[in-house]
Amino acid sequence: MKKLVILYIVLISLFLIYLYSAYTRGASDPMEAAVGLRGESDEKYVMVNYLAGNEYWKNTLKGFEDAAEALGVTVEYRGATQYDEHEEVTVLEQVIAKKPAGIAVSAINSEALINVIDKAVSSGIPVVLFDSNVPNSKAYSFLSTDNYNAGVVAAHKMDELIGESGIVAILTQQNQLNQQQRVTGFTETLKEQHPHLKVVEIVEDKGDQVVSENRTEELLLRYPDLKGIFVTEAVGGIGVGNALMNNNRSDIQVISFDTNKGTLDLIKQGVISATMAQGTWNMGYWALMQLFHLNNSLVEPVADWQQAQVPPLPTYVDTGISVVTKSNVEHFYAK
Repeated sequence: MKKLVILYIVLISLFLIYLYSAYTRGASDPMEAAVGLRGESDEKYVMVNYLAGNEYWKNTLKGFEDAAEALGVTVEYRGATQYDEHEEVTVLEQVIAKKPAGIAVSAINSEALINVIDKAVSSGIPVVLFDSNVPNSKAYSFLSTDNYNAGVVAAHKMDELIGESGIVAILTQQNQLNQQQRVTGFTETLKEQHPHLKVVEIVEDKGDQVVSENRTEELLLRYPDLKGIFVTEAVGGIGVGNALMNNNRSDIQVISFDTNKGTLDLIKQGVISATMAQGTWNMGYWALMQLFHLNNSLVEPVADWQQAQVPPLPTYVDTGISVVTKSNVEHFYAK
């Protein structure tokens, strides 16, 4: 019996020592030691992109904010208001000057932002990229749709929709790497697997609804027998849809990108046949998780990790793609 009492005393003493140790490490509640990842309220992370008012970014920002709530940190959203690489560089410079805990960036141009991203990393501010990459920069990771594969999926869907030989056109932003990859996946897949479908023209739409509508009007005049249009970005699909409705061209199959409300409404109406839905919430959520790990040294930091080829994070994270059609469109409206 004495031995049992002694054992109880030892166990209780060990538990009290554990509680005291947790308390002295700064936890207001000793059991916080078992709660997992938590940051500080003054630990601020910033998301930077372009066309800041674009509906496309809402779900990405929601993921960023949800991660911040889970971690107990704060976030800020900044962006270039126009489709202007110089403005996005300026915004990034302003953000860097405030020395945030980390920056998540979607790049308007894969070359224009290299120097300013490298400046942030060299000054000790971790940077990860999402949606649109800057592959020659010092950013730690890139979270995105596999854009080439998205183009492949769109090509197969276009073949399924048209079901015969014909000509198709593409509307895109030609200086954005992610959209270049979508175009390449689409064109190469048609050429190799669906050669009865020919791409007659690739048109710049500047990510602008009015421009895409005007370019579509011009395409309809040049190619009256056009069978399909692939649009590689969110806003352009609405412009294409408007042009087709204005010209009573319900015979043309349109595949767009992303799930802004205007695109989803046009799918419900049968104007747009399908759209490629990206995992935008995943981009924002996991971008902040990665930044948090980098800022709090929860991964092994390696100076000049690219040269040493010892990445502290996965250098690429595929956030997925879904095909939205009239049959499943209701599931993609914002809740």
